[in-house]
Amino acid sequence: MNTFRLHLLGADRGETIDGVASFVGEDPSGSFGLMARHERFMTVLAFGLARLTLADGARRFVGLPGGLAYFVDNELRISTRRYLLGTDAAAIAATLAQEMLAQERDLAQTRRKLHRLEAEMLESVAQLERE
Repeated sequence: MNTFRLHLLGADRGETIDGVASFVGEDPSGSFGLMARHERFMTVLAFGLARLTLADGARRFVGLPGGLAYFVDNELRISTRRYLLGTDAAAIAATLAQEMLAQERDLAQTRRKLHRLEAEMLESVAQLERE
């Protein structure tokens, strides 16, 4: 069976998986699949789960908050902020959803702080103009 190599590159770690028979992921146009010897290919990955099938038939899942996939020279490189790799799709999806909610809460808090800072700065500028 023809296989390819997968390089997962996150902000905090990276790993290589040899013997990948197929990769199924999702981009803005929908689901797509890659097999060994695919032509050069690049796409922006959507938030969600991707599926790997290894040469021995085993399946692994990769949870991604988005990323970039680049296939060239029979190697797939996925660059992302963070990824979750395992065999339990439901557990990975649940963890990914929890992390996404936490990130959304953090982002909302940061936005509130920025709006408050902006209001304080505008108030300071207005006060300087009055003086």
